[in-house]
Amino acid sequence: MSNKSPPPRPAPRLYLATPLVDDPASLLAELPGLLASADVAAVLVRLKETDQRSMISRIKALAPVVQNTGAALLVDGHAELVARGGADGAHLSGIAVLEEAMPSLKPDRIAGVGGLATRHDSMSAGELGADYVLFGEPDADGQRPSSQAIAERLDWWAELFEPPCVGFATSFAEAHDFAASGADFVLVGDLIWGDPRGPKAALIEADAAIKKAYTAAPASQGHG
Repeated sequence: MSNKSPPPRPAPRLYLATPLVDDPASLLAELPGLLASADVAAVLVRLKETDQRSMISRIKALAPVVQNTGAALLVDGHAELVARGGADGAHLSGIAVLEEAMPSLKPDRIAGVGGLATRHDSMSAGELGADYVLFGEPDADGQRPSSQAIAERLDWWAELFEPPCVGFATSFAEAHDFAASGADFVLVGDLIWGDPRGPKAALIEADAAIKKAYTAAPASQGHG
């Protein structure tokens, strides 16, 4: 074996969280054009809490629209609805929820996890077989670590661990910094939907920010 440096990591990609979905009609109309405008790896559907049948029908409506673009559709929570709705996986909050959901998701579906307060939690998630770890999302009170703390956590993870890491960005500057710190994916939500220029312009800008960070990164940056 030669002692060549590890292959450079692939360019980071966007992970788009939807607004809270009640009636999916307007989102269904908007998503194809949005997903065609930028490099989106996955869409996280945030469902308004209601009866299971309604939530499953919303996932069923959205899944093919997202999957036809080559992106994965994940459900925020609700691991039990993933298979019945035809989604690709679930995003779970915290180790206990991840552990509980694993049997219903594996081996066919994606199990991502956030709500990881400590490095120990993050490592536990990796050991449980999480497909990615998310850093920087707000907690129940809307509090989140500083941008710098999130960037440091991403950098630590990307350096040491194999599963992908995701940074939760609330600004275009954060999207750039998190990609530069080693995030494989950058999760954007309100940043996109709340932009006065409209979501497409915002998504294109976010995509450009993370790709710019990647091209500026030293070539040696790889998962070690």
